[in-house]
Amino acid sequence: MRPSPRPHPLATAAGLEILRNGGNAFDAAVAVSAALTVVEPTGSGLTGGGIYLLHRQSDGFETAIDAREFAPAAASRDMFLDAKGEPVPGLSTDSALAAGIPGEPAGMALLAEKYGKVSVAKSLAPAIRLARDGFPLSARLHDSLEKRLAQFASEPDVARNFLRDGAVPPVGTVIRQPELAATLEYLAQHGLQSFYQGTFAARLVAGVRAQAASGRRLTSPPIARSSAHQSLVSTAGARRFGAAAELRGIALIEALNILAQFDLHSVTPVQRKQLVIEAMRRVHRDRALYLGDPDFIDVPVSRLTSADYAAGLAASIRPDRATPSDSLPGLGAGAAAGPQTTHFSVLDRDGNRVAATITVNFYFGTGRMIAGTGLFLNNEMDDFSMKPGVPNGFGLVGADANAIAPHKRMLSSVTPVFVDTGSRVLIGGSPGGSRIIGMSLLAALAFLDGRSAAEIVAVPRFHQQYIPDAVQYEPGAFSADEAKVLAAQGDVLEPATYRWGNFQAVIWDRAAGKVEAASDPRGEGGGVVD
Repeated sequence: MRPSPRPHPLATAAGLEILRNGGNAFDAAVAVSAALTVVEPTGSGLTGGGIYLLHRQSDGFETAIDAREFAPAAASRDMFLDAKGEPVPGLSTDSALAAGIPGEPAGMALLAEKYGKVSVAKSLAPAIRLARDGFPLSARLHDSLEKRLAQFASEPDVARNFLRDGAVPPVGTVIRQPELAATLEYLAQHGLQSFYQGTFAARLVAGVRAQAASGRRLTSPPIARSSAHQSLVSTAGARRFGAAAELRGIALIEALNILAQFDLHSVTPVQRKQLVIEAMRRVHRDRALYLGDPDFIDVPVSRLTSADYAAGLAASIRPDRATPSDSLPGLGAGAAAGPQTTHFSVLDRDGNRVAATITVNFYFGTGRMIAGTGLFLNNEMDDFSMKPGVPNGFGLVGADANAIAPHKRMLSSVTPVFVDTGSRVLIGGSPGGSRIIGMSLLAALAFLDGRSAAEIVAVPRFHQQYIPDAVQYEPGAFSADEAKVLAAQGDVLEPATYRWGNFQAVIWDRAAGKVEAASDPRGEGGGVVD
């Protein structure tokens, strides 16, 4: 069985092709990542980064490849502030200065070399075909291009690849990307690490310098720092939670530990939702205060993920009363969140599994393309805290722990997850900016309640991220009576006019010998079991 819920059907086809031709789940993850660069440039790409959560079935080894981007050598603490110390609008999101050093190619290289079975050239072949021969323009990509048409019409490289006579072509138009095909062919021939070395790296540096008026964006070819980290694991009763990387799993495990202090099945449905909201509030507060690149700061991982610390936080929660965020010591300010990034999950016939969340941050990153490469620049530098208490594009605030520094990794909400009860395993994750942690939490709770993959990805969602002090919720997340109760308890409710996320779930039922896969109905994909 080879299940793979997909953010895009052609990316799934790429992964299935590799699985059918001798590759394992790790090879398929390389193929899917490369294909997504071609068919879903809105949320991911070789110039981005992310987290690959891995499980090797033969020996039970579990780890996470941290392929997160990092700040260039020329980056500085106040690089996005003006002379008065205030953020310059758009500088951290729309300019070439917004781009971090890409981590995804290094992560893919490590994935292929250490865990894969087939050559990188074989894994990249489906993506090369998609870029060279083209693919039909989907309605989702069409709409995303329309939203940035004013910018793209004035960007010659983008216009050449995606527009026709200055306009977005009709849905179904074949989109060919010859420059991207050439880039992928070069990497297939020379290896994924060639992205960071020699001729191609020099070309990237020159292209980015041309985009940056100041010329200070990059001072030398980028060097990959992607590496493997043991994934965080929390055990409560028969439940085993695996979350990716040193930082990206802390918030989810902390939330699950808090909720483990309560019997969620003995309280009313609205009380249960209140408890989840309060857990979200506290983990986002801790995220803002304590998390950053562990190579630069001392992150209190053991404390934040301990049951004793969770018990202390849980003691401050009332199931019948909201805790005002400003009563918790921390930071202020806030803004709206967004739906960018992408996620896929893979399980092969041997039981190897991958949950991968990859991103270029906002839609198409900066929207700027490096000349002649077919690659969009990411705008991951916006994930740093440019100034304590000032929100980034997703409304997340931070402190000095996530301040900008040369070669430092920016903090992320990316949270691919495994949940293992012994008899059943969930492999999942979603895009969604600051809402990702909450989506993984809701999915884990639904899985532990025995819900199916289709039910897990479709469940209506709600979100609390400490700042702003509001509960955003999708239609159907709360009944009319529940909304009244929550409001009376002090929650500020903000109904959403749209549904967010694109959760991809695979469930392996060991006891029944069955596998099911489901893709979020909010997206354009679907689950495949081959």
